Amino acid sequence: MKIMLDAGHGYNTSGKRSPDGMREYEFNRAVAEYAKGFLDGYQNVTIYYAHSDQTDVPLQQRTNSANNLGVDVYISIHANAYGTTWNDAGGIETFIYPSRPSIALALAQKIQRNLIAQTGLRNRGVKTADFHVLRETNMDAVLIECGFMTNPEEIKLLRSESYRRTCADAIVKAVAEQFGLVKKPAPAPAPTPAPSPSPTPTTDLYKVQVGAFKQRSNAEALATRLKNDGFQNFIFSDAGLFKVQAGAFKDKQNADELLQKLRSKGYQPYVYRD
Repeated sequence: MKIMLDAGHGYNTSGKRSPDGMREYEFNRAVAEYAKGFLDGYQNVTIYYAHSDQTDVPLQQRTNSANNLGVDVYISIHANAYGTTWNDAGGIETFIYPSRPSIALALAQKIQRNLIAQTGLRNRGVKTADFHVLRETNMDAVLIECGFMTNPEEIKLLRSESYRRTCADAIVKAVAEQFGLVKKPAPAPAPTPAPSPSPTPTTDLYKVQVGAFKQRSNAEALATRLKNDGFQNFIFSDAGLFKVQAGAFKDKQNADELLQKLRSKGYQPYVYRD
C-alpha cells in the first residue's frame, strides 16, 4: 500500500503561524515524521512525503506527485487558526471532499474518533470542503486540523512533542484499522548463550580446597566471599558434597603460597594431591 503524507504549507508560507510566532509547518512536519515512523512498522507499506523542508511545495505539485505515484490514500496534516489573535476557538476536525467518497469518509471518521479519544480536545466533527488536496487527488484523501494555533491552551499542545506524537499515533491507528494493515513481526530475540560449564578438577595436581558442604547454597556463599576477597574459585560435586576449590598447581610451593594467603584472610584451607 502506498500512502502520501502531506505536512500542510511550508516554513516560508506567509500568515500560517500562531500569534506568538510558531509556524504551522513546524507542527505539521513533526506529526508527518512521527506518522511515517509508525507506518514503517507495518508490512507492505510505502510512505511518500508531499512536502519538503527545502521549499514550499505548491499545492498542484503535491497532488500531481500523488497522482503520478498512484498512491492509495492522501493524508494532509494541519493546525487550525481563527483570526490572527488569541481566542477560545478550539478542537479537532477532519475534512473530506463534498462528494463524500465512502472510503475517505470511513477513514475520516476513524481518524476523528481516535484523535478525540487520545487528545481529549473538543470534537468538531467530520466535515466536507472543496480544498485543493481533496479535489485534485485521484485517490481517497483526508485533511486533518489537529488544534487551533490561536487558542492559548491548544498552542501549548501543538508545541509539545508528546502531543505531536499522540496525533500521529491516532492517525496511523485509524489508517491501520481502515485498510487492515499488518504489523511487521518483532525480531527474534538473540539466543541466550549457554552457561560455561564449571571446570573439571584436573588430576595429579596440588589442590587448595577451602570448604565442603552438603548444601550447595553454603558452597555458593563461600565462593562469593572468596570472589569478593579476590580469590578465583569454583564449585564441584564429589562424594555427595559440594566442594569449593581455590586453586590447582603442578608445584606444591604455589599451592602452599595460596594456602597462606587464604589463612591470612581468615579461611581454613588445606592442600591435597589428586
